[in-house]
Amino acid sequence: MIVTLIVLCEVAFWVLLAAGLALRYLAKKPGTGAAVLLCEPLLEVVLLVVTAVDLKNGAQPDWKHGLAAVYIGFTVGLGHSTISWVDARVAHRFAGGPPPVKPPKYGRARAVHEWKVAAHWTAAAVTALALLQAAIWYVGGDGDVSSLRSWQQTMLFVLGLNLVIALSYTLFPKREPAGR
Repeated sequence: MIVTLIVLCEVAFWVLLAAGLALRYLAKKPGTGAAVLLCEPLLEVVLLVVTAVDLKNGAQPDWKHGLAAVYIGFTVGLGHSTISWVDARVAHRFAGGPPPVKPPKYGRARAVHEWKVAAHWTAAAVTALALLQAAIWYVGGDGDVSSLRSWQQTMLFVLGLNLVIALSYTLFPKREPAGR
């Protein structure tokens, strides 16, 4: 049931995004479009509640419960930037908006960009880590929480990887090719 709900939340995320942007740009109802987009976080609340109820009803914590926490974390950390990214492209394509701003390619500006990306991934990983730890405490010492701990290790890896990437652009900035 949890995996099905995660899939439904992902599908609903994109449906709400498409509906919100269609209302904003095609129907020329920006307020209504924004209201639809603000419904996105409700999906994560539903997933969180269903996961907690499943654990409360005696389900053994497994990879599905961990995946729910990771999904919520990614939505918290990356959802807004994903919506902004899609919004800029739809505005340009369908509403005469300016072309989307491309990330810088070189130097300090690229390093700053990579740190911003790392900040989004850090928010995602930290949210997932907190939810996973809350689930571990919620289950208590009676349940096998090894799958939740495994997801925590994965999130620490994701966090570390993004910080290493950002740090590499800081320490070894990509230089613009000569002659450009």
